[in-house]
Amino acid sequence: MTTSPRWRGRCAPSTRPRGGRAGRAGTVATTIPYHSFPLIHLGPITLRTFGLTSALGVLLGVRLLTAHLRRVDIDADRITSLAVWIVLFGFVGARLTFVLSHAGDYVSEPWRVVAVWEGGLQFFGGFVLAIGFLLWWLRRNPDVPGLVLADGLALGLAAGLIVGRVGCFAVGEHLGHETRFPLAIHYLGGTTVEGPLAIGVRVHSTALYEGLGLVVLLALLFTLRRRGVRPGTLLGVFTLWYGIQRFSTDFLRAYDKRVLGLTGAQYTCIALVAFGAWWLLTHRRDVAAGEVAREAAGEGGPEGTIDAGITA
Repeated sequence: MTTSPRWRGRCAPSTRPRGGRAGRAGTVATTIPYHSFPLIHLGPITLRTFGLTSALGVLLGVRLLTAHLRRVDIDADRITSLAVWIVLFGFVGARLTFVLSHAGDYVSEPWRVVAVWEGGLQFFGGFVLAIGFLLWWLRRNPDVPGLVLADGLALGLAAGLIVGRVGCFAVGEHLGHETRFPLAIHYLGGTTVEGPLAIGVRVHSTALYEGLGLVVLLALLFTLRRRGVRPGTLLGVFTLWYGIQRFSTDFLRAYDKRVLGLTGAQYTCIALVAFGAWWLLTHRRDVAAGEVAREAAGEGGPEGTIDAGITA
């Protein structure tokens, strides 16, 4: 999730979209009417939508992670402590990555580096730093089943990202070019992070597309867990699915910087997809080899039982 520290997009006065065939094609009834909603007013209280959804996403993700770990009877205090540190490292990594990639915005006002309430987070930076901390933590806690923990993290990330994308959608971020795609947004007004947009223009909203894809992914992860797949499977499915999804939707983004035709996130996605595919293939092969070994030893065991798997 990325957002700019300042509102760069503005509602343009024109009632005619900028150039392009989609803008001249007339009314498209199937697009989604859209007006940005960066602020939520509750009586005398005003909340920033992006900040609210970020907080709710974190809470939901932590809730799913802790609930998953309780399935293997890990001490509740250890779970809570771990979740807090994962969130902290995730936010620090996400913020640092954004600041480094937008360094010019902070030269004259360096104090704004810590102004996270303005927005400015990049998912992959937070993901990498949080994973680094998690690996270190697992080495200090070898009794914790690493694969079960990784699966819980996959569930929490998928759910948290869904809520986070609602915030991106609300503030008009991750917008694409004009289109007649049925799920495109029909811009009716409001301040946006990216733009400016002309009133009446219809554009891609990759935040919307990613959110819908993540809903399907989360449902798939829960289905796989209910079927009793081996620990580690959810991790592989998450990384493979999200890597492919994000790589695909980034082609639709109109405002992201590109190097050799790809965004920075897309290069990370290539590594993510490669890891996910490798993990699922090797994990499946290791599981099959283990089952053959157990059958040869005459052990066996009921299908669908939780195996703690590898501890890091």
